[in-house]
Amino acid sequence: MSTPYVHAVRVRYGECDMQKVVFNANYLAYCDDAIDSWFRAVLTPDGSGFESLGFDFMLKTATVTWHAPLVMGETAQLACTVGRWGNASFDVAIVGTCGGDPRFEATITYVSVVPGKNQPTRIPEIVRERLD
Repeated sequence: MSTPYVHAVRVRYGECDMQKVVFNANYLAYCDDAIDSWFRAVLTPDGSGFESLGFDFMLKTATVTWHAPLVMGETAQLACTVGRWGNASFDVAIVGTCGGDPRFEATITYVSVVPGKNQPTRIPEIVRERLD
């Protein structure tokens, strides 16, 4: 497995619920932000966009397992790796920690699509190479 891309997220007041912990839907928002930052940094660092590679992707499935809550003011580290490659789909594994303590794990399955058409297509080889 390759070295993970690590993205830091600071928990803000508005992301917490009445129990004073991060509201469950925000964990997926954190993952989305981490993956977007990773993909843009690695796939198109010149800012040209994924379309320049003939690539776009859409979420198919997402699962989250919580180990302990994140609370306001904490900074979580989200380590992202590709856990599985298929022909047109791939899984991104995210491990969220805070101070080295596990807080959550997520697996998101994406489908590679033709930019602007949302039709499944093979993952371009350049995408596989750059994310591995």
